[in-house]
Amino acid sequence: MLSPEDLAETRAEDLAARRAVIDACLAMNASGLNQGTSGNISLRHGDGFLITPSGIPYEAMQPEQVVQVHMDESYSGDWLPSSEWRMHFDIYATRPEAGAVVHTHSVHATALSCLRREIPPFHYMIAVAGGRTLRTADYATFGTRALSRAMLAALEGRSACLLANHGMICFGPGLAKALWLAGEIETLCRQYALALQAGDPVILTDTEMDEVIARFASYGRQTGELAEGEVPAVEAPRRRV
Repeated sequence: MLSPEDLAETRAEDLAARRAVIDACLAMNASGLNQGTSGNISLRHGDGFLITPSGIPYEAMQPEQVVQVHMDESYSGDWLPSSEWRMHFDIYATRPEAGAVVHTHSVHATALSCLRREIPPFHYMIAVAGGRTLRTADYATFGTRALSRAMLAALEGRSACLLANHGMICFGPGLAKALWLAGEIETLCRQYALALQAGDPVILTDTEMDEVIARFASYGRQTGELAEGEVPAVEAPRRRV
């Protein structure tokens, strides 16, 4: 039995998490990554995750409308979760490193998803999704188990993928990093589309991409935080002493 103080703290944390989901949705639309309520965002929380409700505009959304989905495939509250709750559920169930999920119909990612092709390493930042390429999941009807299975296959060894004739999905350790990754994927898709208009992009080799991926593994860490044998992301200048 929780004490009144612990209960108040739990409720405050829950409210803050719900507001964070709404704020992330507003930021997603303000950045141009999404329009209307076509996308959805979730945050790992409690015994499952919090996710945007189905069909409610982000500008009007209230914290109590953000839906708690439990890992027994049930939900709490009076509002239905997003129609794409299954994709979020399966990411949390299979990827313990996922703390937040962003699904969006951003313009360039969606356009390229309609080509149903894997995006090659035309730019080294492709490695931001965790591999040498940005995969596109096989097509399946929205909101179905089939779509979620196709997504999981495309996400193997990756933190982002396109969804055929649909959009894109990605995850990160928290909302800020997941939104950042969504922005990077949309930027890459726009760059690739523009490059194709100009000609045939030169594709980086596997060796070149493997070096990039090794560097990305330590990106953002300081010298003292590198593990033994880990490749530093930055060739730093000489430090004055």
